[in-house]
Amino acid sequence: MKRQATAVWQGTIKEGSGKLTTQSKTLDGTQYSFKSRFEEGVGTNPEELVAAAHAGCFTMQLDAFLSETGHRIEFIETTCKIDLTDGTIVSSELEVSAKIEGISDEEFQELVTKAEKNCPISKLLNAKITSNAKLV
Repeated sequence: MKRQATAVWQGTIKEGSGKLTTQSKTLDGTQYSFKSRFEEGVGTNPEELVAAAHAGCFTMQLDAFLSETGHRIEFIETTCKIDLTDGTIVSSELEVSAKIEGISDEEFQELVTKAEKNCPISKLLNAKITSNAKLV
């Protein structure tokens, strides 16, 4: 399976802007710029997209591991915070909240760690990846 996205940029790094389009068209000419990346401009940015990808991928992986063990999942919510420091993504922090029937906190934490290490986006990132999870 291969997926793709296209970035088109025009102008200088600070004054220019770009548009992102994904194969599925979920992003279709979505704006990004220096201001949306480093200030509070309109549009998205690469780090926000990485955060979305990591949160989504991790959540699906955790769901798969929980389902394999026979647990009924009411919900899993994951927020991912990407830290860009001096031009490098230095960490990805996953904050997880879940409601799952019949699971101990110990088993939940083990499966969170397993998902953290095994989701494809975690494997892609060359950064410190941490997670903080709680059952609700």
